[in-house]
Amino acid sequence: MLLRHTTEKEIDRKGLTVNAAKTCQPVGAMYASLGIHGCLPHSHGSQGCCSYHRSALTRHYKEPVMAATSSFTEGSSVFGGQANLLQAITTIFSVYDPEIIAVHSTCLSETIGDDLHQIVKKASDDGKVPEGKHIIQAATPSYVGSHVTGYSNMLTAIVKYFAVKTDEVKRQVNILSGWVEPADMRELKRIAKVMGIKTVLAPDTSDVLDTPLTGKFELYPKGGTTIPELVSMGDSMKTVAIGEWATKDAAVALDNQCKVPFELCNLPIGLRATDRFISALAKAGAVSVPAEIERERGRLMDLITDMHQYFYGKRVALYGDPDQLFPLCEFLLDIDMVPAYVISGTPGKSFSKRMEAIFGDKIDQVKFKNGAQADTFQLHQWIKQEGVDLLIGNTYGKYIARDEKIPFVRFGFPTMDRIGHQYFSTIGYMGAIRILEKILDSIMQYQDETSTEEKFELVM
Repeated sequence: MLLRHTTEKEIDRKGLTVNAAKTCQPVGAMYASLGIHGCLPHSHGSQGCCSYHRSALTRHYKEPVMAATSSFTEGSSVFGGQANLLQAITTIFSVYDPEIIAVHSTCLSETIGDDLHQIVKKASDDGKVPEGKHIIQAATPSYVGSHVTGYSNMLTAIVKYFAVKTDEVKRQVNILSGWVEPADMRELKRIAKVMGIKTVLAPDTSDVLDTPLTGKFELYPKGGTTIPELVSMGDSMKTVAIGEWATKDAAVALDNQCKVPFELCNLPIGLRATDRFISALAKAGAVSVPAEIERERGRLMDLITDMHQYFYGKRVALYGDPDQLFPLCEFLLDIDMVPAYVISGTPGKSFSKRMEAIFGDKIDQVKFKNGAQADTFQLHQWIKQEGVDLLIGNTYGKYIARDEKIPFVRFGFPTMDRIGHQYFSTIGYMGAIRILEKILDSIMQYQDETSTEEKFELVM
C-alpha cells in the first residue's frame, strides 16, 4: 500500500537508501563457503547477524544452512572478540569436526578492529587447529559493497589458501563460478563433461543446497569442491572466471600465486554470453565444440524465432547483481526487447562503462544506476515516469509489480516466494530457454487476464 504513494518526481539523495537492491557481504561469504566440501562457515560477530545470514540463504534455497558464530556480547563489542573466536574454534573442531572453518567478519567486528588474520594465526600457534584441518578468513564488513563483494572476498581467500603450484601441469581447466544457483553449477559441470574437458569448479553448491531427502541428516553433504581439487587448481592449464564482480579478484590471485592464466567471461546467461563462455572453455581445454552443444544453441534460436512477436518492443525494468544484469540486458536486446531501466545496489566504477558498451547506439533508450542510492525506490520512480511491460528481479519486486499491475519474472537472490530456481538452471543455452519460458509465461498470463472477451483466444 505504501508504494502507491511513490511519486515520479525524483529527489537527489546522497545519504538515504530506500529498499536496497542488495544484501550484505557476509551472506555472500557464507554462500561461497558452503560450496566447499566439509566447510563450516563462521560469522565473527553477534548471534543476530549470523541468524540473519543463515535465514536469508535458507529462505531462498529452502534448505537448512549450518553456520557458527562468535556470539559477541557487550564486552566483546567493547574489548574485541578474540577470546570468543578462539573458544569457538576449539568448540567447533571438537563438536562439529569440519575439514575447514571459513571465518568472515561482520560490521561489528570490523568496526572495533578485530584482526582475523592475527587471531587465526594465534589459534594455530596455540595448537587449537587439529592436524589436517584448516581455517580461512575474509574481511566482509556489511557497510561496504554487497553480498557479491562478500562472495568475491571469500572465494579469493579460498583460492589463495589452498591452490599450490607444483612441477606437474594437470590437463584440467579451473572454472571460478560467480554467484549462481546450485542447478547452474551442475549445468556448468554438465557442459564441461559434454565438451570432454576435465574441470575443477569452485565453489560448487550443487548437492549442498539442493540435497535430496534421504531421511538422514548430513551436516556436511557430499557436494562441494574438495580440498584436493582446490589444491590442484594451481597446476591447471587455465582458469575461466565467470562473472567479473564475483570472480576477478580470485582469478588474479590464482594467476599471481600459481601462474595459471585466466580468461574473464560474463555469466553465460542468454545467447551471446553463452557463446563467449563456450568459446573460452573450448579454447582453454583445447577441444572443439561438440554437435550436442550446437544443437542446444539451435533449439534456443528456434524458440526466439518462433516467439519473436511476443518479445519485440516490450519495455523491461530489471534489477539485481551486475554479473547477472550485463548478460541479461544483452540477451533482452538480442530478442528485441528494450531494457529501459536497470538498477544494481552493488557498487563498482566500471558499471556505467559496461552498460554503455552493451547498449551502444541504443544508450539513449535506457536509464541505469548502481551503488548505494540505486535502490528499488529509484526503479519505481522511473516506472512511474514511463511504464514498462515487464519487471525482472528478486522477490522484493512483487510489491512494485502489484502496485503497477505489471508482469513480474523472479530472477536473482533472494527469491523467497517461489520454488524451482535451485533446481532448474538459467545459464547456458538450455537455461536461456528457461528464461524465455518464464518471460513468455508472465507476458501471456497477463495478456489472458487483461484481454477483453472479444480478444480472449485459445491459441495466442
